[in-house]
Amino acid sequence: MSSSKARKERGYIEIQDHGLVGNMRTAALISLDGSVESYCVPHFDSPSIFARILDKDKGGHFSIFPDCDGYSIKQAYLPSSNVRSLLMRDSLVNSITDFLPLNDSQQTKPLLFWLIRKVEVIRGKIPLRMECAPAFNYARSAHTTELLPDLSADPSNSAAEPTATTPLPDKAEFVSPDAKLSLDLRYVSEALGDFVKPPNVKLELLDLSHKGHLGPAVCSDMILEEGQAVWFVLRVPPEGTGVKRPRATKERADELGVPFAALLMGDSKLRPADDPILTTSLLNALAKATYLFWQNWIRKSTYEGSWREAVHRSALALKLLIFEPTGAIVASPTFSLPEMIGGTRNWDYRYFTSWIRDSSFTLYALIRLGFTQEAHAYMEFIFSRLQHRNADGSLQIMYTIHGGKDLEEIELTHLDGHKGSKPVRIGNGAADHLQLDIYGELLDCIYLSQKFGKPLSYDIDLVPVLISSTKYIIVNIGHREVRVQKKHFTYSKIMMWVAIDRGLRLAEKRSFPCPNRMVWYTTRDSIYEDIMTHAWNSEKKFFAQSYDDTDVLDSAVLIMPLVFFSAATDERFLSTLHHILKSPERGGLTANNLVYRYDVRKTNDGVGGDEGTFCLCEPSPWAVEALTRAGQYDNVLLQKARTMFEDFLQYTNHLGLCTEEIGQAGEGLGNAVQGFTHVTLISAAYNLSRTLSQSHG
Repeated sequence: MSSSKARKERGYIEIQDHGLVGNMRTAALISLDGSVESYCVPHFDSPSIFARILDKDKGGHFSIFPDCDGYSIKQAYLPSSNVRSLLMRDSLVNSITDFLPLNDSQQTKPLLFWLIRKVEVIRGKIPLRMECAPAFNYARSAHTTELLPDLSADPSNSAAEPTATTPLPDKAEFVSPDAKLSLDLRYVSEALGDFVKPPNVKLELLDLSHKGHLGPAVCSDMILEEGQAVWFVLRVPPEGTGVKRPRATKERADELGVPFAALLMGDSKLRPADDPILTTSLLNALAKATYLFWQNWIRKSTYEGSWREAVHRSALALKLLIFEPTGAIVASPTFSLPEMIGGTRNWDYRYFTSWIRDSSFTLYALIRLGFTQEAHAYMEFIFSRLQHRNADGSLQIMYTIHGGKDLEEIELTHLDGHKGSKPVRIGNGAADHLQLDIYGELLDCIYLSQKFGKPLSYDIDLVPVLISSTKYIIVNIGHREVRVQKKHFTYSKIMMWVAIDRGLRLAEKRSFPCPNRMVWYTTRDSIYEDIMTHAWNSEKKFFAQSYDDTDVLDSAVLIMPLVFFSAATDERFLSTLHHILKSPERGGLTANNLVYRYDVRKTNDGVGGDEGTFCLCEPSPWAVEALTRAGQYDNVLLQKARTMFEDFLQYTNHLGLCTEEIGQAGEGLGNAVQGFTHVTLISAAYNLSRTLSQSHG
């Protein structure tokens, strides 16, 4: 086996210094320096083939970079799209364009499940290096690598009119029997000018076993000059790709009396639709179709308020996280990125919005932006889960994107973790936790779908769902939730109130049967009084995290006015809000206009370690929304909401993407891209923009 020299050592890239491309089946996280750092195939929740962000040595990567020092980098999305472009420049300039192909709505061609990377030199002559080092099954499974003739290559790429003896370019084939997965890496050279020839590309085997890799990688050292480009295509090869077929050649074209180009086009049409001849025209057409797909999709947005660019980028990010075959939405396409560097809070969020609790807010964001098709598909997925409740009528707090319930949590002890943050986890052991708040989010989601979306049909059979959900809430009303300690959490109590309130509203507005209407009313009112009595710290004047810890603040209670449990101008809520907005040094939860979920030094959640500013779903955007609602009657609070929101936008990364959390120095922490942060950003922008407009009107 030949072995090329490996590149110099490279450490970890910061979590926030990444972009995302995807095809609504899976997504690839790509670093600022041009490396695919996280990529699961074929779906979001499949085992990774690249996970360098979790182990810089053996996690697996697919990188393209100038093989020289002293270059600067600029990373951006092409306008209104999820096609990522990377410029590296000094006196020399090259670009890298990354995308997973999508068809424009006008096309009927099958979706090609490829990862496409195009490197092009715009100015000068640049030495470049490509490394493709897959690590199958979370770097647990060995693989073989073989360089073979690419039978799907365009023969005209290596000669103007190839003959029968013209050699085909090589491709790399990676096979892992243990992972039950194969990949191949192909390439096409392109000349973009009249006086430029296609560049020469040669794949070589690369031995990375000294770093812990369980199979050979491939690399290519290229020297590209202005007007030259190379396309690299990584895919799961369709069955039969090794079958040798007759080649289009000049001799065969002369024999038939047709131009060679026409023969080549005919040859391509005879191939399987998922294994076309790899040509520059095909790849350029795929790039154009993908760009048009994203542009046409975002044009459907009905949002016309302030901060439109940030809102649309959040919408595009949210679209990337949709698993189109089922309508589910993953909380994040990444797993086990730390909430604190070196800490243990490292979770797998590649599941249906991670939690049922995210459902109503996600639906609200989609509907408010006018994306009704996605909202309807999302609701269909939720309704399908309701038909498969547990025997006692309960629901899991999360599901797989396929609707499954098996989310066994496993620790991958062989991986280093991002910057040594262990353990690396896959699966999620919280799936069977008792968290009663999910019924409030669920019924609020159903209520919103009826208020703004597609009306339910009789066959959805919602009445048993309403009855069983509210009955389950009533039966368990006094239960303490099981996390590390059994406690009456205030947030959960609020959402239990929401569950019964929305059940009543649905029954009344849609005239659904409600055989225990008075019991529901009585229970809803008793929960309300219970919260006001036991969650309120009458001495310090704030709503506490739980009935058991009335001295502990928790910004989750900011949900109160958002779900209409209380008015934002209610004296008790305003007092709580003011406490939360104080700095941690003064007993609050806010620093630099960003809000912590709670102070982990004052409450034991059983996980250990610290966390960043918990902007995952609630605090910062929720604080903005609470201030916005209170600001309808107090302009000072409204301006505070605006300042806080615009400060929050400064913590999105260079592409406008959000991580799960934000550290004290402003660094991104936790899983990226975090869908629910984008959801709450959309909601906060919508309501704040509308309120500001009304106040000026």
